[in-house]
Order: sequence, then C-alpha cells, then structure tokens
Amino acid sequence: MNRREILQAAVATPLIAAWGEAARAQAAWPSRNITIIVPFPAGGQADLAARPVALALERILGKPVLVDNRAGGGGGSVGNAAAARAEPDGYTLLMTLSSLAVLPEADRLFDRPVSYEVSQFAPVARVLADPTLLAVPASAPWKTLQDLVDDAKRRPGEIPYGSSGPYGTLHVAMEMFASSAGIKLLHVPFRGAGPALTALLSGTVQAVASAPGTLKQQVDDGKMRVLANWGAERVASFPDLPTFRELGYKDVEFYIWAGLFAQTALPAPIMTRLRQAMAQAVKSPEVTKTFEAAGSPVAYLDAPEFTKFVAADSARLIAAVKKIGKVE
Repeated sequence: MNRREILQAAVATPLIAAWGEAARAQAAWPSRNITIIVPFPAGGQADLAARPVALALERILGKPVLVDNRAGGGGGSVGNAAAARAEPDGYTLLMTLSSLAVLPEADRLFDRPVSYEVSQFAPVARVLADPTLLAVPASAPWKTLQDLVDDAKRRPGEIPYGSSGPYGTLHVAMEMFASSAGIKLLHVPFRGAGPALTALLSGTVQAVASAPGTLKQQVDDGKMRVLANWGAERVASFPDLPTFRELGYKDVEFYIWAGLFAQTALPAPIMTRLRQAMAQAVKSPEVTKTFEAAGSPVAYLDAPEFTKFVAADSARLIAAVKKIGKVE
C-alpha cells in the first residue's frame, strides 16, 4: 500500500465508523425518552392534541413520551424556537398550531430578530383541524354576533378579548373579524389559550376565539355562549352555530389546526418510523375517544399531505397578517 492509499484509509476509517454508529443509532430509535414540546400552557388546542397522542406513542414505541409545556414569547414563539434548535435525532418533537408560520412574519413586520424559520421544521402529521369559534361569557349581554358588533361600534376599543399572544392563532382570528366588521376591540394577550379561557370565565375579558374542543364543556355547563364559527361549514358539535360567512363576512375564515413537527434534518429512517407510529396513534381508542368527547375529531394527514396543507394555510395566514398590519 502506497502513502496515498494509507492516507485515504486513515481518513475513511473514522468516517465509516461514524456512519456505522449513526446507522445503528437510527435503527435503535427510540432508545430513551422522547419529549414533545407544546409551546403553550395546558388547556389549549395544542395541549389537547399532544397529551393523548403522547400516551399512544409511548405504548407504540415502548419508551416514555413526555409533554413539555414551554410557553412564552407570545403565540408560542419560545417553544417553537426551542424545538427548532434541538438536535434532529427524534427525541425532541413539536406539537404546535398554525401560528408557527405567522410568528416569523410578525417579527419581520416589527423589524424584530426572527427566532426561528418554518423551513427548520419537517411536518410529520396533522392531528386536529378545527374551525375557530367566537365565545363570550354566558353573562354577556350579546345574544348574537350582530349584538356584539353594534356594541363595539358604540364603544370602540373598549370590549376586551383574550388571545394566546400577539399574532398567535386566537389573535389573528379576532383581528380578521374586527377588520371585516369595521370595529376596534381591545386586545389582551395571555401566554396561551388556556389562560385566555380562564380570563373569559373570570370576566377579565369578554370574548375569545378558540377551538370547539376547548369550549364545548364550558358551553354545555352554561358558563359560555358561542356567537359564530370561523369555518366554511357548521361544526357537528355546535350544529346551530352560524358561520361568519353565513352572517355576511365572506372573507372571515380561520382554523386552529394542531400538528406534530420534527426538525428538517431528522434522518429519513427515524422520520419513517415516526410517521408509522403517528398513523397508528391517531387510530388508537385513547386518542379517538378523547378527541371526540371534546368535540374535536381526529383530522389526520400524513407528512406529504400535511406538508402541502401547511404551505397553503401558511400562505393564506401570512397574507392576512400583512393585511392586518401592526397591531399590539
């Protein structure tokens, strides 16, 4: 063996060893606990999606799957950014909402540093996709959406509504409605949908946009009233609730979807295994029964279809944010 061949062998040996080690690690995945980051406090749509899915994945994969509620930054930006920075090894995943695409655009709108980019994430599976509903306290004077609009026109900027943070899902939905109705509401941001709903129940705010699954029990218990549905069609769990389109707001449509994401650099064998596990998880009784009881049936999409869905929905939401402009 000449000197050149010796040098080539010296370089190749550690590379081959490293490749072999990586292949073995991928084949053994998972070999330890998996964490699903939820970038919101407990009680919201992403949390509702993550917890039963985590239990199902734990059974399917044979390793603990932990839910980490990492709220902060408004609209989920802190948790999203943490997941984007994590090692692409399949042990840190993200269950998040449509605000994933909106928040970087909001940062750019205000000339703030962008904490992450959507391109850092690989869609794994969509879990839920619910139209947003407009809820008010049962004690509120408004029986219809028109009642609320009329009152807001008499008192511009005085009726407070809660959100999961600036340019989060709940904020964008309400501002779409306010812009279309020609009214000004008072935005009160919280760290997530759960705290916003708590504020509605306590009377701190007077309106919230949220998913059917997080509202149904409170409405059934007579603590809240729903006035309109942001979806294109009526919701099975609220069949008498009209859509904004039915009420004359043709450009007001918004959905709160929840989906699982990994990092773009996740090795293909791990992504394949994760997709297979998610396909099983969303069909499991612990997931389907939990979602149906909450009024939010499974809306599963596998990675290829979910990737197309995210691209289309993100383009629509980014256009809406640019139309809304700078709002606090």
